[in-house]
Amino acid sequence: MFTKILIANRGEIACRIIKTAQSMGIKTVAVYSEADEDALHVKMADEKVFIGNSPAAESYLIADKIVDAALKTGSQAIHPGYGFLSENAAFCKRLKAENITFIGPGIKAIAAMGDKIESKKMAEKAGVNVIPGYTAEIKDADEAVKISNDVGYPVMIKASAGGGGKGMRVAYNSDEAFEGFNSARHEAISSFGDDRIFVEKFIEDPRHIEIQVLGDSHGSVIYLAERDCSVQRRHQKVIEEAPSSLLDDKTRKAMGEQAILLAKTVDYQSAGTVEFIVDKNRNFYFLEMNTRLQVEHPVTEYITGIDLVEQMIRIAAGEKLAISQDDVKITGWAMEARIYAEDPVKGFLPAVGRVKNYIQPEENDNVRIDTGIYEGAEISIFYDPMIAKLITYGKDRDQALKFMLSALDNYYIEGLSHNMNFLSDVLKSEKFRSANVTTNFIAEEYPNGFKGANLSRSEKESMIAAAITAHACHVGQQTTVTGQMSSHAINFGNQWVATIKDGAGEEEEFKTDFFVTNEGCAVTFNGQNFEIETSWVLGKSLFLSKINGQEMTFKIKKITSGYILTHGGCELKIIISNARIATLRKLMPEKIAPDMSKYLICPMPGLLVSMEVSEGEQVKAGQVLCIIEAMKMENILKAEKDLTIKKVNAASGDSLCVDEIIIEFEE
Repeated sequence: MFTKILIANRGEIACRIIKTAQSMGIKTVAVYSEADEDALHVKMADEKVFIGNSPAAESYLIADKIVDAALKTGSQAIHPGYGFLSENAAFCKRLKAENITFIGPGIKAIAAMGDKIESKKMAEKAGVNVIPGYTAEIKDADEAVKISNDVGYPVMIKASAGGGGKGMRVAYNSDEAFEGFNSARHEAISSFGDDRIFVEKFIEDPRHIEIQVLGDSHGSVIYLAERDCSVQRRHQKVIEEAPSSLLDDKTRKAMGEQAILLAKTVDYQSAGTVEFIVDKNRNFYFLEMNTRLQVEHPVTEYITGIDLVEQMIRIAAGEKLAISQDDVKITGWAMEARIYAEDPVKGFLPAVGRVKNYIQPEENDNVRIDTGIYEGAEISIFYDPMIAKLITYGKDRDQALKFMLSALDNYYIEGLSHNMNFLSDVLKSEKFRSANVTTNFIAEEYPNGFKGANLSRSEKESMIAAAITAHACHVGQQTTVTGQMSSHAINFGNQWVATIKDGAGEEEEFKTDFFVTNEGCAVTFNGQNFEIETSWVLGKSLFLSKINGQEMTFKIKKITSGYILTHGGCELKIIISNARIATLRKLMPEKIAPDMSKYLICPMPGLLVSMEVSEGEQVKAGQVLCIIEAMKMENILKAEKDLTIKKVNAASGDSLCVDEIIIEFEE
C-alpha cells in the first residue's frame, strides 16, 4: 500500500480524497494555485506544493508542475479527482514514465472513453445500445445544420472531449443548430483544447441514469447499482439520487451487464461510470463513460456502504477486489444536492465573493457534507462555482427527501449568492416528490426562470410569528442593556405591526400581540395563536424553534426596520413597527430605480471572449452582442429589441466586473 499520495485537484473533491487517504494511514500532498493559498484542502493535507498562477491553465492543468510536485515530495501515487487532468491519457503516460502510479484506470481506457465519438463506436461494436447519430468529425456550422436535418430534430450537438455540461447544445431547428455548433465549439476549445463536434438524436423526456463500475487489475469487474441524475440545468446535474425510481430489477441488471461489457472491452481498472439515457419505457442507450470518480459518487457510497475512493486506492496499489457482484446490496435511499455560488433569480449567473458567515447542518448517519470552503473562504472567478455537496440518506426516498429539506433549512451561507432556495423549491415540488422527473424537469417547472419560491399561507404566518418573537427578543435585550431588570424587558411594547409585500408589490399588514407564556412565548394575529419555544438571541443566523409543537428552523437576518427570514426556500422581508410608525410609512414616497435600458450591463464577473458589434451598427432583436466566459461557461448576451450601438466600452480579452457597462445604445 502507498504511504504518500498527491491529490492533483482542489476544492471539495480534494478534501474528500484526503479524508479517506488519512483514514487509511496514507499521508497526503496538496497542490495549490495563487488563488487557493488559503484553501481548505491545503490546510487539511500533510504537505503542500505551490504550482502557479490562479488560472487553471497556468497551474492545475500543467502536467509538468503536478509531476514535479509528486517527485519533490516523494509521492508514490496521484489521485486526480475529477476534471483537470483526471481523463488525460498523456498525463497518465508521463506518470508511468516517472514510475508514479495513477489512481485511476489505464491509458487504454482513458484514451478510448475520453473521446465521445470513438467511445460510441466502441460501445456499438461491443454490443452496447447506442443513440442514433453522426459520429464523424464535422468541419463547420453549415455541415452541422445539414447533418442535423438528416438525423432529424431535435438533436444534441456535443463536443467530443466534453464533460460537465460544457460543449453541449440542444437544437430544435436549423438556426439553433448553426448557433449551437459555434457555441459548443468555442466552449470545447476553451475548456478542453479540442474543437471536434458530433451530432446525435436527442431523446425527448429522458432520464439520465448512470451505472457505477469497479474493476481491478486481476480481471474482476462489478457494478454498484445506479444513480438517477435527471434533474439538470444546461446539462449540468443539480440533484442526484440512488437508486432510481424508474428502474426495475430486470432493467438494472441489463444496464449493469452492459456497463461491465464495455468496461471489460477497455480493460477497466478503477472506479468508473457508464452513463445512459433511458426513456419512459425503460429503453436505454449508451451516452458516455466517465473514466474517473463522479461528483455524485456519495449517493452510491450511502446505499452500498462502499467507499469508492478507498477502492480506487486499493485497486491502484494492485489489490484484488474484495467485493463480488453478489456482495453488492442496495439499502435505503440517498440524495445529493449541489450547492453553487450563483444567483437563480438572475438566470443562474455565477457569483463570486468571500463567505462572511458559514454554518453547516450537523453531520450524522443521515447527513453528509462534502465541501472545500469555510467561513472566510473566497469563491473566485477561476474555477467551478460549487460551494458544497449536501448528501442525505434515509430508509426510503421520502425520508431522504425529508432530511434534505431540513438540512437545507439549517445550512447558512452569507457573503455571496447561492442556489439553496432554488434547491428547496425543486425538492418541494409535487412533480419531484412523485419521482416523475426527466432531464426536462427544470425547463418545464421553471419556463420563465426561477423567481423565488412560493409561500404557502401557513409558512407565511409561521415566519411572521418567528419575526415578531425575534423582535421581542431584540427589544428585550436592548432594554436589559440600559439597566432595566430582565423581568421587565418584555413590557417594553408587546404590540407590533408586521408589514410584508407580495410578489406584485402590494403590502399586507398584520397587527400582532406578543406575550410570555409558561412554556415560552406566544404571538397572536388574525384570530390565531402561535405558541413558540426558542433560545434565539440577536446575532444568531439560525432561528431554531418549535411553533405549535412543530420544529422549524428559519434563516434570519436583521435589517434596519425588521428582518429577512428564509424557510423551505421561501424568503420574506418583514418590516416591524408600532402602529404610529406603520401609518407614517405609508406616506413615504417610493424610490424609483434609474432607467438602465439604454445600457448593456455585465451580469456577472467574467472574461469578454468576443465583441460581436461595433459603434454605429444597427442590431436586430435576438442578435448576439457579445460573449462572456465565467467559471468555465460561455454566456451569450443578445439584443432584447432593435437598437443602434452608440458606444462600445470593452474589447475582447477584457476582464469585466458585475454591473460594468459594456455597451451604450442610442436613445
